[in-house]
Amino acid sequence: MSVPKSTSNPIRLLLVDDHEVFLMGLQTLFSRVPSICVVGTASTAATALSEARRLTPDVILMDLRLPDGTGVESCREIRAFCPGTRVLFLTSYQEDDALLAATFAGASGYLLKQIDREALTRAVEAVASGEAIVDSHMTEAVLDRLRTLSTSSDEDASMALSSQQKRVLALLAEGKTNKEIAQALELSDKTVTNYVYHIFKKIHVTRRSQAIAYYLRQSPDRAKLP
Repeated sequence: MSVPKSTSNPIRLLLVDDHEVFLMGLQTLFSRVPSICVVGTASTAATALSEARRLTPDVILMDLRLPDGTGVESCREIRAFCPGTRVLFLTSYQEDDALLAATFAGASGYLLKQIDREALTRAVEAVASGEAIVDSHMTEAVLDRLRTLSTSSDEDASMALSSQQKRVLALLAEGKTNKEIAQALELSDKTVTNYVYHIFKKIHVTRRSQAIAYYLRQSPDRAKLP
């Protein structure tokens, strides 16, 4: 693991969570860590983006679910406006499809809220140093899913998708909902639902997480964590 920043040049950390008590707990925790300085807090996706642009923190520790949007979408927007800022998710949701979507959005890590304070501190320091962190409880489940899916004939399935289906799949892999995909492609919600159904049939999957894994295998360069 890389050496964390010195106390004279601490890691600038922005905290994003909509639970006030939990947010206060994080502030208290990091106030005792000389290598980390909390420069701001946010409780919504919109505020997270505005504070990220204003403060340009080194790391953002963010919940996956926010009142006005998903953390995945916020991560994508923050990374677009603040490429030097790294996003580390801290969530109670142990979902492999959420991890895959977060990876695609450019997140540097995905942790569960059951993590202890020392491990959380080390994770923030590691992400600030350019490393990628995934909770050990999540890693094996996702790897198992990818191994299972790797036995399917991706090349044949990819050839079977129409250009519009490929566009829908790309947006789905970015973590967008059917409604968001419909808005992006100027289609009705029902049309997108039908597209998703036929895409799943063609690539032989039954869940969005499987579709995301399939897309990442077809675009390996985009599957890499920063």
